[in-house]
Amino acid sequence: MTPHDALDRIRRYDGRLKAFVRVFEPPLGVGPGPVFAIKDLFDVTGAPTGGGARVPLAASPQANAVVVDKLLNAGWRAIGKTQTVELAYGGWGTNRAVGAPHNPWDHTTHRAPGGSSSGSAVAVAAGFCDAALGSDTGGSVRIPASTCGVVGLKPGRGLVSLGGVHPLAPSLDTVGALAKDVTTAARMLAVISGPDGAAAARGPFDAEAALSAEVEGQRVAAIPLEHLGEVDAEVGRLYLAALERLRRTGVTVQMVRPPKALDESFAPNGLIMAAEGWRIWGERIETHRKVMDPWIVRRFEVGRDISDERLAEAQDRRAADQREFHAWLSAYDGLVTPTCPIPGPPMDQVDEAVSPLSRLTRAANYLDLPGISTPCGLTGEGMPAGLQILGNPRDEAAVVALGAAFEKVSGWNGRLPDLDGFA
Repeated sequence: MTPHDALDRIRRYDGRLKAFVRVFEPPLGVGPGPVFAIKDLFDVTGAPTGGGARVPLAASPQANAVVVDKLLNAGWRAIGKTQTVELAYGGWGTNRAVGAPHNPWDHTTHRAPGGSSSGSAVAVAAGFCDAALGSDTGGSVRIPASTCGVVGLKPGRGLVSLGGVHPLAPSLDTVGALAKDVTTAARMLAVISGPDGAAAARGPFDAEAALSAEVEGQRVAAIPLEHLGEVDAEVGRLYLAALERLRRTGVTVQMVRPPKALDESFAPNGLIMAAEGWRIWGERIETHRKVMDPWIVRRFEVGRDISDERLAEAQDRRAADQREFHAWLSAYDGLVTPTCPIPGPPMDQVDEAVSPLSRLTRAANYLDLPGISTPCGLTGEGMPAGLQILGNPRDEAAVVALGAAFEKVSGWNGRLPDLDGFA
């Protein structure tokens, strides 16, 4: 894709889709590389970092986020900044402060795009860019990837710098890639990975080695539907069909129940997110609550009443849970689930009091596992669903290899939504 083609497509369709909060004309960068978009949680020199809020998080940043610089220095071209849930705290993709993008798979009904990297997923799905940056604290790359029918790749912690990315929960936050296919997502991860001076930094990631790796003979665990809680019937059908397709690659898929159900990570991940988030954003919320999305305020306020002692206990429990789960997972090359238990619903059916879209994704952040969501088909209503593949700690290569192998047999073939209804 050329920047010229990207801008033409944005002008034609984004008036209704609303993926972007700011379009760069001309695009940033001078190289011949892929066109990418930037979640409006990442700093870009001189451009306000809105963070999905009416009052910007940074009015005029003095430097680019580390990952933005890495992409520009590698010849990638930045086309604009994309919508996010306010302060990145929500999985539906709603935003009552500045508005929410439309899921591009339904031009008649405003459906949830998934969040919090909502605009990044919509931009990729709509063909506005080759890839986009997102952040993932409880599923915020993989959720919108699933609901919008694109690839979402989340690394483990320490592989990608968080410098210049406004935090939600520092012990859970990761930076990931949304892209039209596994190859592009892996190559974006390769560019943005690598040490940046942080003690936990590692890398860089070798995308080409991972993409060319042979998966025949590998063994993955898959969670049976009856152990996944409530799953939409169409999503369940697509999940089981995806497992059969994955077997065609030569991978052994073993139906097993892990020692701790994925749902058991949901509540402690949420506790840590709220507690750390309030410590970062509490003062801002007290100042600007009247112009904030009231549901975002409520989520943060849960963290106000979590003591330092309770947070420390939660982190101790998390470390123990990680040790137990990592030991169990080491017998497999990966773990497979649906990415989300439901497709993106109409916005007027969204219940902000619950978070079903993140029910199967939070575990990757809580347990510090790399993960990828790849499209696995459309429901009867024509909405995408995703297959989530989680890997062992620091084994992004296996996640990419399995994702690329599944993509080849998935039958998805890079399909895009019909945008004529958005013109």
